[in-house]
Amino acid sequence: MNNVVRSATHSPRQARGDIKPAQETLLPAVDIIEESNALKLVADMPGVTHETLKVELDNNMLSLEGEIALNMLEGLSALHAEVRGQRFARRFSLSHEVDSDAITASIVNGVLTITLPKKDSHRSRRIDVQAA
Repeated sequence: MNNVVRSATHSPRQARGDIKPAQETLLPAVDIIEESNALKLVADMPGVTHETLKVELDNNMLSLEGEIALNMLEGLSALHAEVRGQRFARRFSLSHEVDSDAITASIVNGVLTITLPKKDSHRSRRIDVQAA
């Protein structure tokens, strides 16, 4: 009777606490928008806060990782939770046109916005045509 709710994906050994389930990683939904001078990457990461977010760039590989922070009232615990993943993670290979020194990022209400400025040599520009 102690196990009031048991998920169908858990084995009896997991229900007894003998084995801990592997931490699931979720892929955040991402929109990539191209502007004339930059690319904008917008990732939905609900439950992720500034404190639990990690954005790194290494060898033109952009990595996004965020731990989901579920706030429970003190002294309460959930009998059943449908949030399966504990973290978000996604990686992107950046092209040579991105100015990696000027990348900026912000997160508001679980929506991460990363601005990837283009190098001056890769920005579109208008060319004046001279009449002969």
